[in-house]
This record gives sequence, C-alpha cells and structure tokens, in this order.
Amino acid sequence: MESSARSTERIQPHGIVLLHTLPSCDYFSIAIKIESQPRLLATKLPAAATSPDFPETSVAYCRWYWNVVEPEPGKFNWEIVDLAIEEARAHGQKLAIRLMPYSNEDALPEWYRKSGAKRANKDSDKDGKIWQPDFSDPLFLKFWGELVAEAGLRYDANPYLDTVDISSVGYWGEGWSPYMPAFSYQKALIDIWLEAFKRTPLLMNFDEPQALAYGTQQGAGWRLDCWGDMRVSSTNPYFPAEMLEIYPQQIVRTGIQNIWQRSPVSLETCYTVPGWKERGYDLDYILAQGLRWHVSTVNIKSAPIPAEWKSKFDDFQRKIGYRFILRRLEYSKTVKPGTMMPVHMWWLNSGVAPVYTPYGLAMELRSSRSSAVIRIPVDVRKWLPGDSVFDDTVYIPEDLGEVHRRTSFAKPCRIETGNYRPN
Repeated sequence: MESSARSTERIQPHGIVLLHTLPSCDYFSIAIKIESQPRLLATKLPAAATSPDFPETSVAYCRWYWNVVEPEPGKFNWEIVDLAIEEARAHGQKLAIRLMPYSNEDALPEWYRKSGAKRANKDSDKDGKIWQPDFSDPLFLKFWGELVAEAGLRYDANPYLDTVDISSVGYWGEGWSPYMPAFSYQKALIDIWLEAFKRTPLLMNFDEPQALAYGTQQGAGWRLDCWGDMRVSSTNPYFPAEMLEIYPQQIVRTGIQNIWQRSPVSLETCYTVPGWKERGYDLDYILAQGLRWHVSTVNIKSAPIPAEWKSKFDDFQRKIGYRFILRRLEYSKTVKPGTMMPVHMWWLNSGVAPVYTPYGLAMELRSSRSSAVIRIPVDVRKWLPGDSVFDDTVYIPEDLGEVHRRTSFAKPCRIETGNYRPN
C-alpha cells in the first residue's frame, strides 16, 4: 500500500530536552602529581564517596597553566587534558577548556623566562614578584603560538570538546593587563587561536572591547567572568562594576548583541552563588540578565547553590541553551521500499539559544525483518528559539521491507557520514 494523505500517523510527544551548565574541573577528581623530574603526570583519583551537591550538567570546564602543559620547550603534557576529556565522557559530559599563560601566583614556565624573552616589569615594581611578559615580544607570540598550534592539532574537532577559550594576554589569559600591547599584537594573539581551532567553537574573553569585537567578528562566541557582580560603583580600574555598568553597554558598543544566533555565550560567576547571597544581591535580576544574553553554559565554580535558591536555579537551567521539544510528527502508516515517504515535523526550541554542534536528526524505520536509520536533511543549528517545521520527503531503502506502523523517532544526535542499511 502506498502512502497517502489519508493514511498518516500523527504523534504529539512531550518533548526531548537537552540542557547545559558547567561544573569546574575538581568535579572529576583529577590530580597532578609532581615528581623529582620536571614532569607532570595526570592521575585519576577514586570516585567521591557521595555525589556533590551540584546540578546535573552536560558540560565540564577545566583550565591549565602553561608551566603545567609545557614544562620544557616542545614537551607537552597532553595526558592531563586527555584524562579530563576521558573523565568528562565517563560523566556523560563534554569538556570546555582554557590554556592560560600565567596568573598573579602561577609563573610563566622557567624555560620561557630564561629564553631571552622580554619582561614588562622589574623585581622592584609593586608586582615584581611575578615575571610579567611583554606581550608585544615576538618570542611570546612564537612560543605561546606553538603551544596553541599543538593544542589545535591534537584537539580541534574532538567531538567531546565543547568550547575552547581564546586566551593569551594577562592573568589567567583573561585578556586584560597593566601591560596591554597595542591592538595589532592583541590581534596576532587572537589569530593563533582562530588558525588552530577552525571547527571547535571558540569563546572570546570580554574585557578588551576592540579585541572582543574582532574575535567575535571572526566567528568566536563570547564569555565573561564576573556574572552576578551587582556592585554599583568601583574605584578599581581593573575591576569595575560589571553587571550594572560595563557588561550591558559593552555588548551594544561592540556590536555583539546577536552573536548568540551562530556562536555560544558562556557566563562565569563573580565570586560564587553563596557569595551573591551573602552580599544581598538580586538573584532574579542576575538570572534574567543571563537569559537576555542568550546564555548556553554557566560556570558556578562548583559551589553549592543555597537551598532556598535551588528552585529558581532549576527554572533557570530549564531555559538556558537549547531545549528541543517535538510537538508533532506525521508520517505514512504504510510505505513501500524504494519510494519517497512524506514526513512532517513541528519542533519547538523553548530555550534561549540554538545548538552550535552539527548534530544529525534521524528517524529509524522498522519492518518485520529489518530496520534502517534515515537522516533528516535539516541543519538543527539554525533552529533558533521558537518554532521550526520540516515538511519534505525521505527515501525508504529498497531492502528494508514493507513498513507497518513501526516507526520510531531518534532525538538529535551525532551520526557519522556514510550509508545506512538494515542489520
């Protein structure tokens, strides 16, 4: 029996839900063992006796200093990153990462400081305990660029890598410094990431407007690291009042209001969520602002959410990122192999952002003797918040056998390119 408009099956399911939040790396129990030799080993620790008081998450976040990843020139400790990816997979998660040059307590690699590279400060300076690099020094671009290039060769397009932070300048690679180079040097230190990671989504740090505008114009998403800072004023030029002054206006001035439509937005808490409560911050305003920015992932730094705030965070988590709900599916009750079958789908993305990974959408058709996976020709990355409809036909493989009401539907998932035939 061939399909007809009068012999279709309609399904109106409750929906398919996919959510994003972020814990920090200690959630995985990864240790770094320092031996007598200048070699760092990644060690997997036993699982915690009890589960942490933390929301269920689909993404984890880890970051490492340069002196850990490359303790000797050209010798890389990728085992640490590999183990983090492995542990994320074991927890049903993807991994977001950052490589950081140094911090106010973690020095640049000793070999780099002795390489002839230029220093921006002196021992007698107020910050003299930390060797500050000259970011315009060609040696910084050369050696840091080599590390970034090696990371890209090893990890770009890894299906278990969610995002990579663009990180080159300043403490923790956050993009700000008392020793900021001219923009031409900042641009070069952004370009090394764009060259190394062409397929994995990149996130541009927020602090420097010109750098933020440039990185996002080249395809990166953006992240900020002081979500929830509700101070109304500040006299610290390196820590201004963020939520009520800098962030909303800089988003407009740099023209990144609609970047979320094609690249992700990620937020990291200022202090911790308990710290917000201690300071009397307005939780409703903070969460609403995150949704207005179309956030996909949130890093709350592994601190527990206060009990009286959990219901609001649960509601927030159901809204961030993408949330695909299948509202209707119509297909032929019976169809002959070797013919085209009309399919109608009505989807709702009730989240605040699209999905940024090129997942495949597929149907599985079953006959009395075999089955086949049929890929639906849609790009789910274009499904912005709101309704999406698919009205088209799909080809039924000749060797499937006649199908009688045994169609099942598979949620969006990664499907390798190739030909699919029944088992």
